[in-house]
Amino acid sequence: MRSWDVIVVGGGHNGLVLAAYLARAGERVLVLEARDRVGGACTTEETWPGFKVSTAAYVVSLFRPEIVRDLELARHGYRVLRRDPSSFTPLPDGRSLLLGPDLAGNQREVARFSARDAARLPAYEAQLERIARAIEPALLETPPDPFSRRPRELLRLARMGARLLRLGREDGPAAMEILAGAARDVLDRWFESDALKATLATDAIIGAWASPSTPGTAYVLFHHVMGEVDGARGVWGYVRGGMGALSEAIAAAARASGAEIRTGARVERILVREGAARGVALGDGTELLARRVASNADATRTLLGLVGEAHLPPAVAERARRIDYASGSVKINVALSALPRFSARPGGGGGEPGPEHRGTIHVAPSMDYLERAFDDARAGLPSRAPVLECTLPSAVDDTVAPAGKHLMSMFVQYAPYRLASGGWEEERERFADRCFAALEEYAPGFTASVLAREVLAPPDLERRFGLTGGNIFQGAMTLPQLFSMRPLPGFADYRTPIANLYLCGAATHPGGGIMGACGYNAAREMLRDRRRGWRRR
Repeated sequence: MRSWDVIVVGGGHNGLVLAAYLARAGERVLVLEARDRVGGACTTEETWPGFKVSTAAYVVSLFRPEIVRDLELARHGYRVLRRDPSSFTPLPDGRSLLLGPDLAGNQREVARFSARDAARLPAYEAQLERIARAIEPALLETPPDPFSRRPRELLRLARMGARLLRLGREDGPAAMEILAGAARDVLDRWFESDALKATLATDAIIGAWASPSTPGTAYVLFHHVMGEVDGARGVWGYVRGGMGALSEAIAAAARASGAEIRTGARVERILVREGAARGVALGDGTELLARRVASNADATRTLLGLVGEAHLPPAVAERARRIDYASGSVKINVALSALPRFSARPGGGGGEPGPEHRGTIHVAPSMDYLERAFDDARAGLPSRAPVLECTLPSAVDDTVAPAGKHLMSMFVQYAPYRLASGGWEEERERFADRCFAALEEYAPGFTASVLAREVLAPPDLERRFGLTGGNIFQGAMTLPQLFSMRPLPGFADYRTPIANLYLCGAATHPGGGIMGACGYNAAREMLRDRRRGWRRR
């Protein structure tokens, strides 16, 4: 029977990154993906004829430039189209806020709301930049075990502490607040304009079961400013051809190094014998053997679902059951006959894209609006006034929609996985109507331009992409589930209690988002173990 050095369970972008690096190092690698295409939630589907829909993930910035260079992804078709401006927030009083990568332009925009905030904006961005330089290297490092007395772990902890110490007495406490505090507290200290704060705060709550006043949301806010496009920090872009083009480029790089990738191959079980992973069993009963297995699925699905509680220490099984997968996101993909026309930008829309169409369109007029939306969700109700982040990739990328037509991604907060009454089969389309009505208030005629729509509630995201609870990060990005605690205390090094079984998905450090860092870090640890000939018992 043929066997492999490594079998990767799941062809999401992190699993593909892992496969590419291991294949480059000479490992015989097999990737098994249950769906008919690679990419997991980073995928493109022709949902309607001529429309290339980024079904789940929809923008890119956090993807690590080191991976782009190492795997020569540009050679395999990966291209990012920068968004400028980056965001547009229409307001109920007819005004709007347009922000982009140009600081001076941003100051002019913000000054229309607050001269004080415009003056403070450079200091705010400069502090985030300094903190990012200190924290960002940790994205591509294996977290140390803070509860270990091993000299190597203590040394790594000391090195991390030294980075924070170098931030000094002003930036150091600010960094600690970003890691553990609430986004609202941070933004309230810096700014007074509600329009500016609400625009920035949407980055703190997207994908999270939290309002801006929830501790831990400052890190999610910061998480969204650490990325870059073509060396420009904080810039977000569209992948030309849709997000699946990134996954396909990684897959092409993996194949070029010798990796084998199979789609339509659902793994039902990880084979565990004598306390070690020995391969996998597919849905049709076929067993495939490997010296090591890496799972791109989340920790709970991997350990309790694919491995089984009988093979785990009881304490590990209990911790895996307690991982927080709470989610409040709905993704709506929309085919349009024309660009929306915003009351705040008379004359725009319909024909050529304007600046209001190129970045993220926020329907989030105030901080209290965000808080009230979450209050509904906590009561088990889809938000009566939902928070919308809308993007129009066709305004920048002419390959994703037929000529004269447009494509919108609408990412919505908040919608609980479990409703207080009824279910998503009855609520799905009603909630989408509510979201369209919310955008219609700022873009009259929007609903009439809709040709088709696809509504993915949290259970749909779970069912289609294997995202437990519909959580797009494979587990909440809050302090108890970050860094050395992700996915479980004592197992933040991509290894598991099962010998030769590793985790490589967003369930691991540094977490969710299209980064590739989880797969990169897991590959490094697997290659380190190969050199040592070491197995965890």
